[in-house]
Amino acid sequence: MKRRLPSLWPRTLFAQLLCVLLGGLLLANALGLWLVVDDRVRLSRHMRGEYAAQRMAESITLIDDTAPADRQRLLRLLESPSTSLSLDEPWYAAMQPLNDDFDIFAGKLRERIAERYPHQVVMQEMSPAALHDGSSLRRQRHPPLAHRLLKKPMEVVSTQARLRDGSVLTVHYLPPPASVERPLRIIGGLLMVAAAVSLLSVWVVRRLTRPLAMFARAADGLASDLEQAPLREAGPREVASAARAFNRMQRALRTLIHTRAQALAGVSHDLRLPITRVRLRLEQLPQSPVCEAIERDLAEMETLIDDTLAFLRAGESSEAPSPTRLDALVEGVADDIAALGADISVHGHIAKPVTLRPSVVRRCLANLMDNARRYGGGHIKVTMSSTEHGVRIDIDDNGPGIPEEELERVFEPYVRLEASRARHTGGSGLGLAIARAIARAQGGDLTLHRCEEGGLRARLTLPLTAA
Repeated sequence: MKRRLPSLWPRTLFAQLLCVLLGGLLLANALGLWLVVDDRVRLSRHMRGEYAAQRMAESITLIDDTAPADRQRLLRLLESPSTSLSLDEPWYAAMQPLNDDFDIFAGKLRERIAERYPHQVVMQEMSPAALHDGSSLRRQRHPPLAHRLLKKPMEVVSTQARLRDGSVLTVHYLPPPASVERPLRIIGGLLMVAAAVSLLSVWVVRRLTRPLAMFARAADGLASDLEQAPLREAGPREVASAARAFNRMQRALRTLIHTRAQALAGVSHDLRLPITRVRLRLEQLPQSPVCEAIERDLAEMETLIDDTLAFLRAGESSEAPSPTRLDALVEGVADDIAALGADISVHGHIAKPVTLRPSVVRRCLANLMDNARRYGGGHIKVTMSSTEHGVRIDIDDNGPGIPEEELERVFEPYVRLEASRARHTGGSGLGLAIARAIARAQGGDLTLHRCEEGGLRARLTLPLTAA
């Protein structure tokens, strides 16, 4: 069987919303930064090309207007770290065409000198060896251009213009390197915006998801305390509407439980009264097997009424929770079951007092141990232990057990497994249902498990503090 790898996607709604918002924010900022930097590079290239074309056109015009005897001196004055001028080179017959990066430069230069001077703009690659082959670059007076060419071969834009006296002016233009300066101000600004929006997103998402946690806590507490304070009907319209609906549901449940309690009290009184009248009339009759059978039926009816009322009232008790030595309570119930003829042993110890309702928990334990006595093969083992969040009590027997598919069904009211554990018992089928209702009313739970060595294990877990 393949092991399923844990998902990296968070499970909570808060974390998922935050990931979506922050992921979208980071993606938008990254895209915006790329667009800004790309536009900045394009603008810088456009401005450099326009400036270089304007300066070169002015230099060509100035040299053309200068007397031939003074041109060499002017050439040296017009040279710059990225530009070298020469009147000694012939007109190039065939050279590498200009690439797309210099279209702006060539277009601006054409606008300024096309009508006055025949010209051509070509590309040529200059290597360090070009500085030693007698070219004009070796004789230029500004070392920065030669210094840059000494590092590695570079592409040089060469512009040739034919002056009015027929001489050829060659201008070698080495474009400045691409700017490596990081747009720190832009990045810093975008990071500040991202940080501010991230903090705002955390606050907004937390504020929007907090009501969900509030609803979850209220729903968890509703099962054990219908008298808990109602939710605040404030916040966004949807949240306030959900809070009002939840409060209406709580009030309806409270009314239903109170009505049921009143109905149970009435039913209990109305059913016990005719049973008592029948008993009084039986006493006036002579003793006979029929009278004894009727008495047994009346006792069974009374027991069934008591068990039904106990099941319906399992979650309610007027008894206040109090710190209780649970191990002493377990041992007391075990002594009572042992007095009925059970072979019972108690193991373990619970050092800390547990806050619970002693009488109802005692009934839960008595139901479980009595079931183990009746159907568990005669030997009962009770094991107590403390867990991280509360206490655990295991009640094991060595009876025939319960089929795996029936372990949950036996907690339903009036369910009796006649074929295995309940033959000729006379029970009402409410013992386990009452025990689980009591456990859950205390904030714990009751489960059944099949033991590996045979028999059945009833596991009662309780928190340190009753719900």
